[in-house]
Amino acid sequence: MFERSVTPPPRLVWGVQALLTAVSDSLAARFSVCVVGGEVSGFTRAGSGHCYFSLKDSGGSGALLRCAMFRRAAGLLDFSPAEGMLVELRGKVTLYEPRGELQFIVESMRRAGAGALYEQFLRLKSRLEAQGWFDADRKRPLPAYPGSLGVVTSTAGAALHDVLTALARRAPHVRVIVYPCLVQGEQAPAAIVRALAQANRRAEVDALLLVRGGGSLEDLWAFNDERVVHAVVDSALPLVCGVGHETDLTLADLAADLRAATPTAAAELAAPARQACLDALQLLANGFARRLEQRLDQQAQRLDRAALRLARPTEMLSRQQRHLALLAQRWAQVLPLQRDRQSQRLAHLGQRLRRLAPQLLRERAQALEPLARRQQRLGAQLLRARTLHLDGLQARLAALDPRQVLARGYAWLDDGQGRALSTVAQLQPGQQVHAVLADGEAQMQVLQTRPR
Repeated sequence: MFERSVTPPPRLVWGVQALLTAVSDSLAARFSVCVVGGEVSGFTRAGSGHCYFSLKDSGGSGALLRCAMFRRAAGLLDFSPAEGMLVELRGKVTLYEPRGELQFIVESMRRAGAGALYEQFLRLKSRLEAQGWFDADRKRPLPAYPGSLGVVTSTAGAALHDVLTALARRAPHVRVIVYPCLVQGEQAPAAIVRALAQANRRAEVDALLLVRGGGSLEDLWAFNDERVVHAVVDSALPLVCGVGHETDLTLADLAADLRAATPTAAAELAAPARQACLDALQLLANGFARRLEQRLDQQAQRLDRAALRLARPTEMLSRQQRHLALLAQRWAQVLPLQRDRQSQRLAHLGQRLRRLAPQLLRERAQALEPLARRQQRLGAQLLRARTLHLDGLQARLAALDPRQVLARGYAWLDDGQGRALSTVAQLQPGQQVHAVLADGEAQMQVLQTRPR
């Protein structure tokens, strides 16, 4: 018995290009479009506009993914990627065949973590700005010399200490009332809104200071909450907002009547320095004293002049009496002559009037006769023209009368609410419609529609 020899199957040997192509096809089929998040590392932008970088795992595992973003996708970025920035990439996993390396082709990039929070800040800012919450014309001036100020902040933060220190140094005469609240965390927005409402309800201060120390965007997020911004806008008391450091900006800052760079700056803007007020008062007092002295000098000179005029009253009275006597003498001479001259003039005018009046009346009567005849003729012509025009308008109105159209077999359809139905697109089978005919009305039901 002979043994049959077994021939081993031929061994499959891949070519390098074929293997890389097969792996690339498998990756394209399995990871056609996916989203991956991590930290940017080694970001460079080539002269061609393409961007190359690596994406590190944000958990610190050391995993690294090489990424490429071509010029078209890079042109859509609204920010500049930087080292260590948390991002989310959308794209596909491919194999770079010349080096046999795995790479990620980026189609879009967005900030993650603080970046996503910043995008939320920008969207909310844009929406509230469109509603007019940040308009300059709705903001009110602060009282020039407040007697009391309210501070809305946390009693455990450094912001309250900064405000009290600044007010004690600049304006120790100003009374300060603290409305405590949380300024960080999930409960902070509701606490800030309650504190602002309490301050407005009690109305015991001239202005409010909403303050908090510096921090990250997440730490200051309570002051970007829409509820807090709405409470700032609705505040009946003028409000200064001083949140964070000079570079920090919140939506509450934009909605407040005045924005301060820091809590200390908010206190300085709300209350003028006591010494500056005293200096201004002293300056006013000095000016008032000078003006009073000048006024007294002027009145003393007027009094001296009046005393000189009253020194010889008898002489002044005699002079006035002589003047009056001279005027009376001249009037007695002139009056008879004026009376005679006026009488002669009136008599002459009367004679001329009696002579010319009849002739003038006859001339006016003759001039009016042609005008009267012309007026009668034009009035008759105008009446005939207006009559013909009215007859034409009446005929046109009768032709446009909807009842004439209905009498020719047409009907007016509406949906029962007074809205006209003019096309079959407005009708549905089974729909109730209201019809107006020449001699009455009817309620109808649509059985079928046939568009033409």
